[in-house]
Amino acid sequence: AKDVRGLFKKQSGGRGQYGDAVVTIMPITPEEAATEELEMENGIVFEDKVQGGAIPREFIPSVEYGIRQAAASGVIGGFPVINCRVQLVFGSYHDVDSNQIAFEQAGALAFREAFTKAGPALLEPIMKVVITTPDEFFGNVSGDVASRRGQIIDSEMRGNTRQITAEMTLSELFGYTTALRSMTQGRGTYSMEPCDYRPAPLDALEPVHIGEATAKLGLSHV
Repeated sequence: AKDVRGLFKKQSGGRGQYGDAVVTIMPITPEEAATEELEMENGIVFEDKVQGGAIPREFIPSVEYGIRQAAASGVIGGFPVINCRVQLVFGSYHDVDSNQIAFEQAGALAFREAFTKAGPALLEPIMKVVITTPDEFFGNVSGDVASRRGQIIDSEMRGNTRQITAEMTLSELFGYTTALRSMTQGRGTYSMEPCDYRPAPLDALEPVHIGEATAKLGLSHV
């Protein structure tokens, strides 16, 4: 999202507030940031590209603070933003009404608007799941894994027992203990550990899902 303006302007009789920040945002991974020797803090890279004194130097940290606060509080469902490169490219100020708070607000406004325009994706946690079940129930278990948007990575026999390694979304694992016991006549067990974050399906972006799933989803990015 290129050249998106955040204008904070408030007048209430006396001295007003004025802050104006223009930003460009794009995706960036930690590896890309390291290659370009850019500092990534909490998933965000901030770059000051302002020229010609469009924004006084003392207000640049305020813009950055507003951007980082907006990223941390989230734009989609309140989930923190990661892997985002933000360039402050332009702005304007008022000799009397500009102050740190006004530019913090301008930075936050610009970031939220730009992030919304940039085609963000909501990420959900993926878990590595190891399932142990009698071999006779392998078909039932593998079919259930697929129905939960899971993918079997490995399967091996250990005596009469089958050990299945799969990757499954955390949101599909709530209540899985009961389901697995039901499928295996009480003899199936599983363990899980965090594996990765991946884009969630589009229906997870709907408000009803966001309202119900604050513990299921975790991050967002451009």
